[in-house]
Amino acid sequence: MRIANTESKSMDKLIVKALTLKADRDGVTALEYGIIASILGLVLVGIFTSFGKTLTTLFSSVATSI
Repeated sequence: MRIANTESKSMDKLIVKALTLKADRDGVTALEYGIIASILGLVLVGIFTSFGKTLTTLFSSVATSI
């Protein structure tokens, strides 16, 4: 009987802790900004990679024509 009672108390503590964490909103804005910044960084890397290839092609054709 004691084992079931101990498990019940542990489960109650776990549920209270989970509900407390669910209600806690500290750091959510920072996390959102971090996600936005990482997505923006990935997009910029893709754009600059594509732009770099275009510039390489442009300068190669200019060098060839000179």
